[in-house]
Amino acid sequence: MSWLIRLIKGVVIALGFILPGVSGGVLAAILGIYERMLTFLAHIRRNFKADFLYFLPVGIGGILGIGLLSRPLEFLLEHYQIIVLWGFAGAIVGSLPALWAEAENRSTRDKIDWTWLLGTFVASLVILYALPYLFGTLPANFATFILAGALIALGVLVPGLSPSNLLLILGLYSPMLTGFKNFDLVHVFLPIAIGGVLAMLLFAKTMEHLLAHHHSRVFHFILGIVAASTVLILVPNGQSAESISYAGSGVLTFVLAAIFTALGLWLGLWMSKLEERYK
Repeated sequence: MSWLIRLIKGVVIALGFILPGVSGGVLAAILGIYERMLTFLAHIRRNFKADFLYFLPVGIGGILGIGLLSRPLEFLLEHYQIIVLWGFAGAIVGSLPALWAEAENRSTRDKIDWTWLLGTFVASLVILYALPYLFGTLPANFATFILAGALIALGVLVPGLSPSNLLLILGLYSPMLTGFKNFDLVHVFLPIAIGGVLAMLLFAKTMEHLLAHHHSRVFHFILGIVAASTVLILVPNGQSAESISYAGSGVLTFVLAAIFTALGLWLGLWMSKLEERYK
């Protein structure tokens, strides 16, 4: 039964891999496995066999969840893009108060924190918006899916960071969903797994150190990225294939977008409260 519960937890955490505005790290914290996961990744040889067997069903559940959830999500984005993306944005905004509070959890917010926050926000806004103009939409191939896997891993390591926001801006989100939906093990799952494992092994110890010694700076940096990427989800970008488009939208679309934004906002606030309760 314990094995089955951990498998179900993996399915739930998969939501953080593919839903913009949802963090795999937050879901892992809610489900009570984040701290053990970070310790395992940061000190992988310390208790390898026991931790590997513990997280094996979580990993299997994650793969199953990705495959099962990608098809309906791809359909919704194809047919109801504006409504879905505004709902996602609402969920992100709903999670910001918890991130704001967490950023000041261990020390009082100071001028350097504000500099990190505003500097990261402005830099992220400019860089992420300009990326398609400078490099075009990234091609969906083995190398770029390794990058996608690394971003997904960071979303697990850093509670509150949603990698799907960045994947949308980079033009990798829809190709990733298509590959997940088709269970493309060689061209999508494999490179994403490689990128994810490499990022976790490379950054887990670093993240553990940064959160222990520079907690406030890290979370203000995260806040800047999250805020900027959320704005860019809702701003059309003519050079990005996956950019939101308001062309031909009627009043009903915007009314539904407002409703789902409010629902997303409620969901984000509710998830933040759950994370705080089970942290």
